[in-house]
Amino acid sequence: MSNIKGSGVSDVHTQGAQADAADREAPFREAVEGVVTARRQFLKNSVLAAGGIAGGLAGAATLSAPYIGTAKAAGTTWKIQTSWPGGVGLQIFKDWCATIAEKTGGELAFQPFGANDVVGDFQLFDAVKNGVLQAVNPFTIYAQGIIPAAVFLSSYPLGLRNPHEYDVFYYGLGGIEMARELYAAQGMHFVGIVHHGPNIIHSKVPIRSIDDFRGRKMRVPGGMVAEVFQGIGAKTTVLPGSEIFPALEKGTIDVADYVGPAVNYALGFSQVTKYISMGPPGFMSLYQPVDMMDITVGMQAWNALSPEMQQFVELETRSYSLEHHAAIQKADQEAWKKFEADGTEVTRLTQDDVALMTEVAVPIWYKYANKDKAAARIFKTQLDYMMSGSLGYVTPDIVEGMELDL
Repeated sequence: MSNIKGSGVSDVHTQGAQADAADREAPFREAVEGVVTARRQFLKNSVLAAGGIAGGLAGAATLSAPYIGTAKAAGTTWKIQTSWPGGVGLQIFKDWCATIAEKTGGELAFQPFGANDVVGDFQLFDAVKNGVLQAVNPFTIYAQGIIPAAVFLSSYPLGLRNPHEYDVFYYGLGGIEMARELYAAQGMHFVGIVHHGPNIIHSKVPIRSIDDFRGRKMRVPGGMVAEVFQGIGAKTTVLPGSEIFPALEKGTIDVADYVGPAVNYALGFSQVTKYISMGPPGFMSLYQPVDMMDITVGMQAWNALSPEMQQFVELETRSYSLEHHAAIQKADQEAWKKFEADGTEVTRLTQDDVALMTEVAVPIWYKYANKDKAAARIFKTQLDYMMSGSLGYVTPDIVEGMELDL
């Protein structure tokens, strides 16, 4: 998940998406066209009612209705850049941004940019703090460069393993408040997470057990993921996404992780690799089973909104996460057929590999958690959840002798 160019990557359009969106919004247009005072009161009440839904998740899909807030400056436009370089991810992002002006009656609009269109991926946070961009939609793991605890704000090897578990962490166990506190110290507001799916591994050679990673030249996103693969013998390197295809083509690397099937197929990975390595059935990726993006806003831009409009943006982000995740998964189902037609073979690791890799990962969890008090606090919340009767991913014997510096 590094900064990669969008040139040469075909955008994937869902036919009729805008028409469908218009149909969904039709019931609200009479209110939008009505008297200004009446419509504002009506929609304010609607948002307040939506905010009462437990977790805000069950009704997320209904929250993207037109909403007229009372922003302090009418006609505000945010420049917002995503980390998606192209393909289905970028198209979903652009389609969503195009709906904001109508939903807010023109009081707020999003002007979308793809990866590298304004700044590079690793300059996103400087750009949003300095006002070059008002908002960003990055892969959350990128924030670890300025916020060490951010390594636990996205998925990590053998940690929480399903999207709903991160929803529980963020919206049930206090994760959103922890994230916002850390981002506020950096002059930014963390609006909320945006799910997209697991990362997968492409390789020139079959990977049928973790032993097969030994000695392989492998592209990874760095940080904890790199250390785990180094722990099982891989020779890791960090490359920007734009360099993955040529590196595989030239044989500079044997193995590369990147995002999911739809985006990776659009990037041409089936042309330069023969295999995709997955976890056991139902566990697509051992090292990044739930990859997350988010919506982050510069504090100055955020504070310029009224409380009602801030609430709209937060609820809209939850709705977008649901729709974005589902659309990516739909595109992935179509991409699997294309990989199969190209002769790509899917190999799977075993539950024994999960146990062995967990032994490698756990000490690294603690190493990263103990780098920073906030990281330790966030990790402890997740660890308690993983050790609970709800999940049971971690047992007392696995963490015996490990200590957290809280």
